[in-house]
Amino acid sequence: MSTPPPPEHPARLASGPDGPHALRPLLDTVLDALDSGRRARGGPLPAGGPEAVAARVRDAVGEVLPEHGDPDALRGLVHALAEGAADPADPLCAAHLHCPPLAVATAADLAVSALNPSLDSWDQAPAASELEALVTRTLAHEAGLADSVVTTGGTESNQLALLLARESCGGVRLVCGANAHHSLPRAAWLLGLPEPVVVPAPSGTLDPAALHSALTDLGGARGSLLVAATAGTTDAGLIDPLPEIAGLCAAHGARLHIDAAHGGGLLFSERHRDKLTGLEAAHTVTLDLHKLGWQPVAAGLLAVRHPRDLAVLHQRADYLNAGDDTEAGLPDLLGRSLRTTRRPDVLKIAVTLKALGRRGLGALVDQVCSRAREFADLIHDHPGFELHDRPTISTVLFRPAGATDDAVAAVRRRLLTEGRAVLGRARLDDRLWLKATLLNPDTRTEDLAALLKLVEGSTPR
Repeated sequence: MSTPPPPEHPARLASGPDGPHALRPLLDTVLDALDSGRRARGGPLPAGGPEAVAARVRDAVGEVLPEHGDPDALRGLVHALAEGAADPADPLCAAHLHCPPLAVATAADLAVSALNPSLDSWDQAPAASELEALVTRTLAHEAGLADSVVTTGGTESNQLALLLARESCGGVRLVCGANAHHSLPRAAWLLGLPEPVVVPAPSGTLDPAALHSALTDLGGARGSLLVAATAGTTDAGLIDPLPEIAGLCAAHGARLHIDAAHGGGLLFSERHRDKLTGLEAAHTVTLDLHKLGWQPVAAGLLAVRHPRDLAVLHQRADYLNAGDDTEAGLPDLLGRSLRTTRRPDVLKIAVTLKALGRRGLGALVDQVCSRAREFADLIHDHPGFELHDRPTISTVLFRPAGATDDAVAAVRRRLLTEGRAVLGRARLDDRLWLKATLLNPDTRTEDLAALLKLVEGSTPR
């Protein structure tokens, strides 16, 4: 019988009786390397631009597959990754819908990596399959629907929503706003659906009058139209008029999908959940808790009004869900995803829901929304800046007063290259805006003022 390698050896297993003993010193190494990498970076992202970052990574990696192993590989590569990261926990990193994950959710994710269950058959994930069933139903009920399935995020959820609509209606045509997420027309293309009908969104949200006109023109396709509305646009965090859209869908016999990947987290907030009124009228709803839910990627869901719609996902593979096993009571999991092998991302979500509760999560939502309003106030009161509009969720669009679009783009790139701030960009009203998406609940007033000062100092006079 062979002797297992010593505790510090990289070939030790992460689970089993010796798993905790093998992991503990490695966790210390990872945490130390994360800290040293952060200090070496010295800001929200690495300075120097793509070429400088790539050179540092190549130097840190050296030979990707050496003949003999490097005992310092874990420390060195984690340090390099942290040094070269855009850190969403830094208040000056506010470009995208990319949240800083909660420590408790990240710790839960470690357990998933160590145990390595796969949710394609019950015998690979006995407890995880039941946990997923409990959590997905609970979150669907929060949205006013019946059930949900776990996805990798908004893109997969939107694609799945179109697939369910196509199979349930015997063919479907997508009708969406010009403000819709790019994954929706892309999903229509992937699924071989007709060219989507794009409805104007002149103020950044779908125009109900234009939608009524489009549905009237498409009257011959009644029963085979899917309207996709958005609750939290990518560019400005805007929410379509959901009750009006739901009423139009009912009147025209169209199916309704709501992409709430961005705004779905408002459900946890007593103060803000009314912004999602109408969500319950949808046939399907995209949710994404690695945005306004503070989860490590990935944490997406698709909620459904009618669980029977999910039946189209069912597959039979004798080695995973043999008929006699199912009849004997073993749960059949193949109809819960488009994927086969998949990790139980639901654990981190379950831990977060249980550890923080609705009030704890709601407080985080309220905090980032409040910070966004505060940032908008700072911009509004500053003579050197122009504010696009008051934030609906936690996204603020602004630009230096009098600057050209080229100057706005250059300011953003300069801050990125110097490693001083990460801001996004959005084009609305035929103008280019800087975008700050505030998802860090620890952001302070002085951080907001510092961000504005950085932009001001980088703007050409």
